[in-house]
Amino acid sequence: MSRFHKASHVLWCCQYHIVWTPKYRFRILRNNVGKEVYRQIRISSEQLGIEVVELNVQIDHVHLLVKVPPRLSISHVIGHLKGKTALRLFSKFPHLRKNKLWGNHFWARGYCVDTVGINEEMIRKYVKYQEKHEVEESQLPLKEV
Repeated sequence: MSRFHKASHVLWCCQYHIVWTPKYRFRILRNNVGKEVYRQIRISSEQLGIEVVELNVQIDHVHLLVKVPPRLSISHVIGHLKGKTALRLFSKFPHLRKNKLWGNHFWARGYCVDTVGINEEMIRKYVKYQEKHEVEESQLPLKEV
């Protein structure tokens, strides 16, 4: 029962694996921009009462494993996180807003979300080591046919 949380009249364990990308999947989440996304997701999650289990900001997408109280809808959570991070990025890095391609939107419109059950440990490792897997895959030699 330790994986469950208690609230008023509720015993819950609602976990989600969420992935989303910057608009046009630009490879912009590097250096200080990526660090600010990481920081803002942590801050915004805490404000909503969400537990961040794993967070990995890649240069062109964000992987997030979270525990969300049942009082919150997942679409509200994602909208809040994407909205707050975009506002913070445009405020802290004004040059991002000047790019005409953004159209005042930093993130792509969609997202991917999956519920997490007994395969939590496998998903935690996947999120945590995603960057390592992508680097290894990009360095695989091509075989001649």
